[in-house]
Amino acid sequence: MDAYEDISRMIDHALLRPDTTTEQFEQGCRLAAAYRTGSVCIQPHYLRRCRELLQHSGVRASTVIGFPHGGQHTSARVAEATQALQDGGQELDLVCNISRVVSGDWDYVRNDLAAIIELTHAAGQKVKVIFENCFLTDDAKLRLCEICTELNADWVKTSTGFGNAGATLADVTLMRKHVGEQIQVKAAGGVRDLQTLLQYKSIGVTRIGTSSTCRILDAHRQQLQLPPIAGFAPADAAGY
Repeated sequence: MDAYEDISRMIDHALLRPDTTTEQFEQGCRLAAAYRTGSVCIQPHYLRRCRELLQHSGVRASTVIGFPHGGQHTSARVAEATQALQDGGQELDLVCNISRVVSGDWDYVRNDLAAIIELTHAAGQKVKVIFENCFLTDDAKLRLCEICTELNADWVKTSTGFGNAGATLADVTLMRKHVGEQIQVKAAGGVRDLQTLLQYKSIGVTRIGTSSTCRILDAHRQQLQLPPIAGFAPADAAGY
């Protein structure tokens, strides 16, 4: 991987705002392909088209499950994941059931996460489990790290980007320390510049969820003295 892609492939370009238009979905997928990001994380109803647009680009098509609160019944979440996999989803960002987590109902939480993780792994794809740390105690975060390690999740992720707060260095440090070495860490919410991304990278983050892709990667390209990528405005979405 070259010096540019060492950073660009860390980014999951987020297209999750509720008021995103189909034109913006189309443009966002083309932006991600041009900048060579890791994935596009898009609203589920547009995932099939996202996969078509990203074909042969090297950018993975991803979506969210149980977004943004994780409060759906397990059977509904399984159905949502099944549809996402049928639509070509390669990475599923799965919100834990926040209510059950803060209630300490760990058997429910484990069984709920296991159902989607096992389904997704059987299809040869990957899962990122979203904690939504702004609502959780450190003890709850640690228990989720243990469960995700037991279930062999592919990533643990700090936030949806739409909660009361996004990623923090303290949360990422805690998560990296307490999940298994085979599990990666994703930071999301509030990562809007290259310096912040590099801070997270230095403590073990491998993916960043952001809509500030242009701002971050334009700065990275400038540092590397690479030509700018034309045709995309750095319009950063509020809330991510």
